[in-house]
This record gives sequence, C-alpha cells and structure tokens, in this order.
Amino acid sequence: MLYKIPLLLTPQPEGGFTVTSPLLPELVTEGETIAEAMENVEDALEAVIEAYQDLGRSLPASIQIKDDRSPVWIETLVAA
Repeated sequence: MLYKIPLLLTPQPEGGFTVTSPLLPELVTEGETIAEAMENVEDALEAVIEAYQDLGRSLPASIQIKDDRSPVWIETLVAA
C-alpha cells in the first residue's frame, strides 16, 4: 500500500537531519543527508505500521492511498 505522509526535516546542530511527522508522532528517524534521512523514512514507517497493528490502532485514513494507479500530488526537495 502507498502512504502520503507529511514530513518535517529538522537540521541538527551536529549535522544531519531528524525526520518526524505531525500525523504520526511515533515516526522518528534521521540521516546524515536529506537523501539518507528520506531512505530511513520507509523503515520507520514500517515500524510504526507494525506498532499500530500490535496495538489494534488504525492509521489515519487520510494517509492511505488505496489506488496506486491514480495521480498523487506530492511535494519534494530537489537540489540543483
């Protein structure tokens, strides 16, 4: 399943970035670069999904994309 999740990337004073989500406060990960931090989001999301299942909780319906063939609006960071 696809998920559309708002993410907040916060630069850390010692370097790198911490990633959190206002819709999923349990999602927390980090990386030395933005690319690495974004790669780590997938693992963090999988852990959150598993935790929600173990607790019998549902993910917010607004983040689930049920039809992966329909267009999806996303915003992303691009370095040029």
